[in-house]
Amino acid sequence: MKWTLILWSMVVLQRIWEVGVAKQNGEWMRRRGGQEVGREHYPILVGVHVLFFLGILVEMFLYHATSPTWWWIPFTLFVGVQALRYWSIRSLGRFWNTRIWVMPNTPIERKGPYRYMRHPNYVAVVAEFLVFPLLFGAYVTCIVMTFVNILVLVLLRIPMEEQALKQVSLNVNEEEMEYTGGLFSRWDQEPS
Repeated sequence: MKWTLILWSMVVLQRIWEVGVAKQNGEWMRRRGGQEVGREHYPILVGVHVLFFLGILVEMFLYHATSPTWWWIPFTLFVGVQALRYWSIRSLGRFWNTRIWVMPNTPIERKGPYRYMRHPNYVAVVAEFLVFPLLFGAYVTCIVMTFVNILVLVLLRIPMEEQALKQVSLNVNEEEMEYTGGLFSRWDQEPS
């Protein structure tokens, strides 16, 4: 159990660091005319993530969940998901954030994984919610929190982000920004 607690702590510290990076990026965008959208839903998103990490601990300590013998499978998948996550973060650079920030008259980013799908960072987060708890044998957290996370993303976060981008972006026409309802939706065409 010792290695699992170390891994859990490392990922929690990673998330705290990412919130710090997001705060710096948000301040950078604000100074350049950026605006935050959907501030009122952000505590819901944070709450989902906090419950996710707490759920793993509860299953480990109260219900004595233990790592399965096949732990290396979710671990390998988790490492792959981290690669997608950081590819997404690196591709957005200063525009990456845990909040929704928009900058008027700014093109939508289409490099890195954004060439292939619209929301690679959210795809990575959903995959993390699926595979990370499996490392600990936290099956209830895996099922419940993945479902809750997908609901929050698909019903609240992604539509709000899509609408905000549609209102401020330079290079998007109506057909291209038509929300198709999925994490994997692609940008349908190059800008006109």
